[in-house]
Amino acid sequence: MPGRCRTRISARRRVHDRHDSGGDERGPKGKRAVAYAIEWPGWSRWGKISQDAIDALIAYRDRYNEVLTLEHVRHIPADTSQLEIVQTVPGSATTDFGAPDKAFEVEDDEPLEGTGLQRVVRIVRASWTYLDQTASTVSEKLQKGPRGGGRDRSKMLAHVLEAERSYVRFIGVKSAAMAIHDMKAIDEHRDAVTAAIERYGKTGDALPKSWSLRYCVRRMVWHTLDHAWEMQDKDLTGKVSS
Repeated sequence: MPGRCRTRISARRRVHDRHDSGGDERGPKGKRAVAYAIEWPGWSRWGKISQDAIDALIAYRDRYNEVLTLEHVRHIPADTSQLEIVQTVPGSATTDFGAPDKAFEVEDDEPLEGTGLQRVVRIVRASWTYLDQTASTVSEKLQKGPRGGGRDRSKMLAHVLEAERSYVRFIGVKSAAMAIHDMKAIDEHRDAVTAAIERYGKTGDALPKSWSLRYCVRRMVWHTLDHAWEMQDKDLTGKVSS
C-alpha cells in the first residue's frame, strides 16, 4: 500500500523564517495526521486529517509557550493565522498512531550550532522541568479511557523515561534503566543527553545511528510534552470518582 503524506508548513508572511516552518504527516492507513514545527521541538499535535492536525497544533500554542517560559525562550507569535502547506513527503504507519515519525530530508540534516543550538538545549531542559512539575501536581490515578484503559502517573513517567532511553541511543547516550524517584540517576542521564546534543551540534559529526540530531530532539521533546499534557488532561485532583 503506498504511503500517505506528510507536509511541511510555513507562515505565509515569513516563508524563509525557520522558526515558522513545520510539518504534517499522514499515515498509510489514513487514520491520523500529525502536524509539527521544525524549529519548535515538541510543538506537535495530531488530527484525523491534515487541517485538523494543524488546528490542534495552533490550539496548543499557549500550552507550548508555557514550556518555553521555563527557560526564557522566545514564545511562538500570537498570529498563527497565515500557515500554508509548502512541502509534501511520505509518512509512515507510526503516524497512524499519532506520533511524528519522519525526518525532513533537508531541514533535519542541517546542523545545529551557535545560538540555535543553545536554544534547542534550553527547550529540551524546559520540557523535562515541565514534566517534573506536572508529575508533582497531578494525581497518581489518572482518568481512564472509555474502555478503562490508560496508564496512571507512575507508569506514565516510567514509560517516558524508558522511551527516552531508546531515543537518545541515536545520539550515543546509553543510560541504565532509571526508577522514577531516582532523581540523581535521572539528572545524570539528562546531563549526558544535553552534553551529547551540544557535542554533535558543535562538531557536526555524524550520529552513531540513523536519526538526525534535529529529529531525535524533536521526537524526544514531543514524547515528553505529549505525556505531560496527557497527565494534566487526565488529572483527578479534587474530583470525586464515581
